[in-house]
Amino acid sequence: MSRKKPENLSFEEALSELETLVDHLEQGEISLEDSLKSFERGVALTRSCQQALSEAEQKVRILNEKTLDAEAEAFDADAPD
Repeated sequence: MSRKKPENLSFEEALSELETLVDHLEQGEISLEDSLKSFERGVALTRSCQQALSEAEQKVRILNEKTLDAEAEAFDADAPD
């Protein structure tokens, strides 16, 4: 089974795979060649996660700016919905 490119994974999928890779590397029971491949994959997954977080942060900033610029409206408790 071929693995998806990190940029095609959801944040949660990439993070889960990254956690699995770290667990395998920490056990120290894989060959040097496999360790290097895992490390390379981990770097790609980390970059993908960082990109997703950066995009989410930017969206939050944009939404906050729109909220701060919004006009205040009077609240009328007797107004119909």
